Amino acid sequence: MDTESQHKPQDTLQDRLTDSEAGAANLPPDLSRGLAYLKREVRKLTGDPGVYRMLNGVGEALYVGKARNLARRVTSYTQPNRLSNRLMRMVSETEKLEVIVTKSEIEALLLESNLIKKLKPRYNILLRDDKSLPQILITADHPFGQLTKHRGRKTRKGDYFGPFASAGAVNRTVADLARAFMLRTCSDSIFSARTRPCLQYQIKRCSGPCVGLVSEGDYAAQLDQARRFLSGGSAEIQRDYAVRMHSAADALEFETAAIWRNRIRALSGIQASQDINVPNLRDADIIAVARSGERSCIQTFFVRGGSNYGNRSYFLSHNADSSAADVLTAFLGQFYDDKDPPAEILLSDRAAEQDLLAEALTMRAGRKVRISRPQRGARRKLAAMAIHNAEEALARNLADTGSQRRLLGELGELFGLEAPPERIEVYDNSHIQGQHAVGGMIVAGPDGFNKAAYRKFNIRDEGPDAVTSGDDFAMMRQVIRRRFERALKEDPDRAGGNWPDLLLIDGGKGQLSSVLEIMDDLGVSDIAVVAISKGPDRNAGREQFHMRGRESFTLSPQASAMHFLQRLRDEAHRWAIGTHRAKRQKTELTSPLDGVPGIGPKRKKALLAHFGSARAVSSAGLDDLESVDGISKAVARQIYDWFYSGHS
Repeated sequence: MDTESQHKPQDTLQDRLTDSEAGAANLPPDLSRGLAYLKREVRKLTGDPGVYRMLNGVGEALYVGKARNLARRVTSYTQPNRLSNRLMRMVSETEKLEVIVTKSEIEALLLESNLIKKLKPRYNILLRDDKSLPQILITADHPFGQLTKHRGRKTRKGDYFGPFASAGAVNRTVADLARAFMLRTCSDSIFSARTRPCLQYQIKRCSGPCVGLVSEGDYAAQLDQARRFLSGGSAEIQRDYAVRMHSAADALEFETAAIWRNRIRALSGIQASQDINVPNLRDADIIAVARSGERSCIQTFFVRGGSNYGNRSYFLSHNADSSAADVLTAFLGQFYDDKDPPAEILLSDRAAEQDLLAEALTMRAGRKVRISRPQRGARRKLAAMAIHNAEEALARNLADTGSQRRLLGELGELFGLEAPPERIEVYDNSHIQGQHAVGGMIVAGPDGFNKAAYRKFNIRDEGPDAVTSGDDFAMMRQVIRRRFERALKEDPDRAGGNWPDLLLIDGGKGQLSSVLEIMDDLGVSDIAVVAISKGPDRNAGREQFHMRGRESFTLSPQASAMHFLQRLRDEAHRWAIGTHRAKRQKTELTSPLDGVPGIGPKRKKALLAHFGSARAVSSAGLDDLESVDGISKAVARQIYDWFYSGHS
């Protein structure tokens, strides 16, 4: 996010620096070239609002910004005396400028946020940990609605409640809601296949709608109570349950009274960790920022229906001169790019272009969204609480990062690197006798594991490094070739920050030789490669390390570097095993219906919804198959003949 420059364009002596003069002035050597390019491009720009993208020589986005006036904004980058060192480096790398003209500055702001999330430009403040937050969904596309956890886009008809800070919080709330309101949590296909009540009914967490133990009207009333509770009507519902409990007890119906008591306890359990006691605060996010150098923590509390749905920390890296206002603005734009904003957003600091942000979020949500920085009262106390949590989380993160950097420094010394590695890639393979073979790559650096950079490689049985059996060496050769052929093609100058400083390979001397063979063949000989093999009897703590030109060696089992390397190897092993299992399961659990001619996704769904499983379909009679919606007599005969001719 950028604040519009109000300065008129002007030439300075530094604008006309040659490359040698720029170097003497301690400026980036290509600055004059970048300045000259931008000055030529400015002449083509209009004064309309829009979004601009600065790209490097290989087409990677360096920076995305929005402007009220494109020509004026880009002109500000041609004045080096008004640019920070970071922006001068960015200009020196810029070889292409792309612009998108929009109808308004609000549209430009929304487009900017979307492009930043998509392109992840190196010089923007980036929100890297932006997984979708879990919600609770009460479905409305079935006569007996389902209570379930939901992530991602709201594609299913129903009522959504949240977001919650963690999946664990949602799971606990769903379990308590099922117990309090006797709602089903099973899928529609399982529901339609039931012939008798399941365990959830036996333990009083479901009213048994699948087998007709509750009417559609009574179940709808239970759903409505759950919606009211999640929308802030908890006190009224608990009073109603208390009246029912006492009435049952007075009538000496103690078993019924115990059921109402258990429901009240379930509701109280939900509220125990959610009540924040702020009058007139129903739907809000409380967002606070804590900064230290080039690192910030954003702490977000989610309040819905007057209840606290938990808090979550987000960490952002940025230039040291970025203000709290800049950090908040960048966070808000990217965070709400794919999330519904609440009615209120309470901030610890005023954001840059706060009013424009509020207008943009209002337009996106289709209702009023208010952004404010509370100055007094209960709302200010909430903001102060969020600030305290942000400061504590940032302190822990910086301590972890400091420890991580110390460990990286130890690895640099241990393996003879010129500097501590900024990016470590660890490789491992997984298969069972050559079947479902996959290669896994994990990435670690100063901030710990970078899970967004993890990669999986499905081992191919063709090409220059084809694998036709369980040959671990051939698998590793294929993985390394594919990884670095792509890197050489997409970023030969290593300007994108995606080249490793250190490769760790799970294996011994044979694996090391396989990797070095490919690296030498590709002409990549300046990256340190270390193979890690299990020691005698495969005991952890006795691992051996193998490098080119050095005798194999080991470390003390108590050495911090040993523990760190074990953690890296174990994470690579976990990733490879998990990827292999997912591939094997996908292959082995292929539905028998997938092979039936003429059965597409729609008919397959109808058959499974009717019979509950592929096994039940395979044993169904002809008349039963014909009774399924969308299955004609001819198709029913085709299915019947397929299974009874020995294909099942």
